[in-house]
Amino acid sequence: MPSKQVWRLIPLLEAAGNVQMAIDSWLLEQHQSGKHPPTLRFYIWSPPAISLGYHQRQYPEYWQNLTWQSEKLALVRRPTGGRAVLHQGDLTYAVVTSGFIGSRLQVYEKICEFLIQGWRSLGVELHYGTEGRGYIHNPNCFGTATSADLVLSDGAKLIGSAQLRRGGGILQHGSMRLQPDAELFAQVFGGESFTNVELPQSLTVEKIIAALVAAAIHCFDMQIELQPLSPSEWQAILAHQY
Repeated sequence: MPSKQVWRLIPLLEAAGNVQMAIDSWLLEQHQSGKHPPTLRFYIWSPPAISLGYHQRQYPEYWQNLTWQSEKLALVRRPTGGRAVLHQGDLTYAVVTSGFIGSRLQVYEKICEFLIQGWRSLGVELHYGTEGRGYIHNPNCFGTATSADLVLSDGAKLIGSAQLRRGGGILQHGSMRLQPDAELFAQVFGGESFTNVELPQSLTVEKIIAALVAAAIHCFDMQIELQPLSPSEWQAILAHQY
């Protein structure tokens, strides 16, 4: 019987947004060049930030001067496409892998399966969104749900994902809204309607990660090896910063 592919799991990491994006880009580059196994990781943006899609050129000028709990809100560019995401009270996942065939949307759905199964095991049912007409004109990624997004039964968007394919390598990462702050959301996105996310009270970040890792092992039919970033890897990543 063939042995299962081994994926690397990088422990939960809190770091600035530009560092997190450098890690994701570096992991994709290393995997694509055959130097690194497929990888799964979860992370928190600290300090909170607004991430812009790689090609997103238009955004309000005042975003450069926003603060949250007396800390400046960072503006960070992602290596992936899509629109702006506010990273506060959220948990981000990233999958770096290869070998998936199909259209961009088919690959999204293959990767998103672990999110659906993991959240289901926590008692939360997720469904794919439906692309609204406001998608193109809305700078806020969570303002509309596309068919690549995962929404709760009441239509509130829980997970927005974005993908970058380079050669055979794929980076897909996404923000899971856990405790978004309505006031900060209003500061960033103006009068746009804020939809609160209703999740079970007992959920902790640790529980969510454990459920998603278990689902990933099942969905990707792989083994997990927990391995933090080494000092030499950190050196290479920090030289890679956006």
